[in-house]
Amino acid sequence: MSRRQKDPLRPLSVEERMELIRLSRAQAEPAGVVTRAKALVAVAEGHSFTEAARTAGRRSGDAVAQLVARFNQRGLAAIEARHGGGQPKRYTTVEQERILREVRRSPDRDEDGTATWSLTTLQRALRRAEDGLPRVSTFTIWCALRDAGLRWSKDRSWCPTGTAVRKRKSGTVTVSDPDAVAKKT
Repeated sequence: MSRRQKDPLRPLSVEERMELIRLSRAQAEPAGVVTRAKALVAVAEGHSFTEAARTAGRRSGDAVAQLVARFNQRGLAAIEARHGGGQPKRYTTVEQERILREVRRSPDRDEDGTATWSLTTLQRALRRAEDGLPRVSTFTIWCALRDAGLRWSKDRSWCPTGTAVRKRKSGTVTVSDPDAVAKKT
């Protein structure tokens, strides 16, 4: 006989139930989201935490109990993946914007010692600046640039993904791909 549930699932609204069912059947969502949605749907249908875990393809009923407690507090936000361990993010969006502002600035050959930004020259410039980041690493800079949609191109510069400069009879134009975000993910 199973123990009494300490924190049973609260009654679901119609919208929450429909969204959980949609997520539990989704093919294009991350597998963890689908699994958590399946477990919550099973609990909502009256299954125990252990049965819900098995229905979702997991073993631990305790993990389902923790998911239910989180869902009771946060709602559908409890289904999204959280930080998976490792070092916590040190730099907030303000610092990431500072990195992007530095990249968008054209480097001064005398002051920065370069004509194009590399990760090391960006790091040096950010560490020297008065409003800069004195302990920023090249990996942090690289992550901020990648998250912003910038890629290192063949001409040794950072350029936005999904845009290209094309030569036309009328001159050069910048062309952007409207599906760039969809292709990236």
